[in-house]
Amino acid sequence: MTDKLEYFKLGKIVTTRGLKGEIKIYPHTDKIDRFKDLEYFFIANDREHKYLVERAVTASNNSIVVKLKGYDTIESVQALIGKFIFVDRDKSYQLDEDEFFIADMIGMDVETLDGQKVGKLVDVLQYAANDVYVVKGEDSKEYLIPATYEIVPDIDTKNRLMKIKPIPGLLD
Repeated sequence: MTDKLEYFKLGKIVTTRGLKGEIKIYPHTDKIDRFKDLEYFFIANDREHKYLVERAVTASNNSIVVKLKGYDTIESVQALIGKFIFVDRDKSYQLDEDEFFIADMIGMDVETLDGQKVGKLVDVLQYAANDVYVVKGEDSKEYLIPATYEIVPDIDTKNRLMKIKPIPGLLD
């Protein structure tokens, strides 16, 4: 996978709020404040229609309330409930040096520090303590690798390679 995704899923519209066309979004990002600077988003695969954001406020630590320009009644936004929203890659937030977009990591080869091939990264499970990498071996066995610096000391996005230092029992 050499092509990078052009769009990222930012969240899901879960309900309306009030009578003036506000929508409540469950974010699919760990940087919830990024909604406050959001100018527009797309819905589903429709990249022609930009939904312009008038304002966005945090409703709770797991939802955002957004008011769209030109959508001023509850009826005007009801059809959006249940839809996923997307943002252009170039409108995504700046990553820190040790951060990666999950979409850019999926499909990476995974091997131990001494070069033993483990498999390919197929998923990333996100938990409060730390993420867990799901690696599928050539024998279809799945390995759950804690995303900690001690166990995953090197992620090379350019060469699409993740190096791990497995603890005893991790690859059994």
